[in-house]
Parts: sequence; structure tokens; C-alpha cells
Amino acid sequence: MTETKKKAPAKSAKKKVEETVAPAEAVVTEETVAAEKAKGGSYLYAVGRRKTSIAQVRVIKNGKGTMTVNGKPADAYFTTYELRTIVNGPLKVSGQETAVDVSASVQGGGIRGQAEAVRLGISRALCELNPTFRKTLKKLGYLTRDPRAKERKKPGLRKARRAPQWSKR
Repeated sequence: MTETKKKAPAKSAKKKVEETVAPAEAVVTEETVAAEKAKGGSYLYAVGRRKTSIAQVRVIKNGKGTMTVNGKPADAYFTTYELRTIVNGPLKVSGQETAVDVSASVQGGGIRGQAEAVRLGISRALCELNPTFRKTLKKLGYLTRDPRAKERKKPGLRKARRAPQWSKR
């Protein structure tokens, strides 16, 4: 009889775990549906990279001109004027500042690399939206992926090229 008593609580514990997991999955799907409705439906997706920063950008058609980066307003995320002008450059040049919404997710690198990654992602998405924007964006260098990155450290050196100090004696 003691064996059956031991097994019975284990089964109920499994049921409790399953019950707690199932509602969590339902909440996630409800959140994603709500997020899709908030985005306004159709959007264009593009990826921008710079150094070690990767930006996943969504340009939402028929928007009001709002821009969010990692869930924050772009003005709160990019605090300096210079970084804001970098990010807003493609929208300003194409005249889409108030016509589309931008939602970006950025990770890695520094704040400037992230800003330039977002700029590249926005530029690529705008080219998908209207191919006539390509000529002006290309001319300004917004569609060029900047390949410069930190050089790797070599063995026997202190840094990538910095050799140890030479001593005569």
C-alpha cells in the first residue's frame, strides 16, 4: 500500500506541471497576436550589421512615424543627437519619416555600431518598399555594409599587431 501512495502524488505533481505550462503557452500566443495587431499588419523585414552589432528591423507600412528600438522609443535608446541623425537618415532622405513605423531589435557591439546597424536595416527595408529609393540611399552610402571589424589577436603578440617591448639587455 505504501508503494501506491508514493506513485499517486507523483502523478498529481506531473498534472500540476502540465497545467502550469499550458496556460503560459496560451499567454505567449495571445501576446504575439496582440503585438501583430499593434504593428498594423504588413511590414518589411531587413537585417543590418556593423562590427559585432546585429539589428533586426521591421518597417511597418501605413504608420505614424514612431520608432522603437529594443522596446524603447528611439530617442530614449539613442541619447545623442548624432546617433539619432544616423538612425533617421534613410527615412529623412526618402521622405518616409511620418509614413512608416520602425521597430528594431539590436544586440551586440557598442551604441554607435548599433545605430549604424539600424540605419542599414532601415535602408534595406525601404528599398524593398519602393525600389526608387535605392539610387539616393546608395549614393549616400546607406546601403553599403561597413565590413571593418576588430582584427584578431595573433600568438606571440600583445594585441593584433602590438609586439612585446624589445629589450637590448
